Amino acid sequence: MTAETVISLLIVDDHPVVRDGLRGMFESAPGFRVLGEAASGVEAVARAAALDPDVILMDLRMPGGSGVDAIRELTGRGARAKVLVLTTYDTDSDTLPAIEAGATGYLLKDAPRDELFTAVRAAAEGRTVLSPAVASRLVHAVRTPRTPAGEPLSAREREVLALVARGTSNREIARELFISEATVKTHLTHLYAKLGVNDRAAAVAVGYDRGILG
Repeated sequence: MTAETVISLLIVDDHPVVRDGLRGMFESAPGFRVLGEAASGVEAVARAAALDPDVILMDLRMPGGSGVDAIRELTGRGARAKVLVLTTYDTDSDTLPAIEAGATGYLLKDAPRDELFTAVRAAAEGRTVLSPAVASRLVHAVRTPRTPAGEPLSAREREVLALVARGTSNREIARELFISEATVKTHLTHLYAKLGVNDRAAAVAVGYDRGILG
């Protein structure tokens, strides 16, 4: 994204005062535009379809439809928007389901203003954003020996994982490596199995933990 890019937002939270505060914060900062708000997961899915925002700031625990259910629905629909969870909860029962459902990032509501702005910009670019507390929980979860370390990744699987870590979509990976999207998905399936994970964010976390990345 360039310096002139304006990131459009949908704010999802069941508390009006939180929505008002976030709207005011982003509307007072250059480079952001708030398209609308929603008070539940169900409403978030409908508003996202109507407004097509770049980033959705998503609370998790809401009456009338949870944030995780909304994330799962948006992912299933192939929504363009990136979902950045913004919540007060950082337990495993909240963090892992949200990431597995397809959230691009996960921040806590006590995050400083500038950190939130940076996170939204990163999410808009497709980069995974995790608060330190959440990142620690995620790494701990994927390091738990539920599945033993598998065979080493192939050179091509390492290339795919490195691109995933940069937030590159399957289509972009296919174009960069001169392979089909179906082949990219096959490589992802294989590397997920070898790393003992189920999604992109967890694969990146394990990749860094095992020294495969960075």
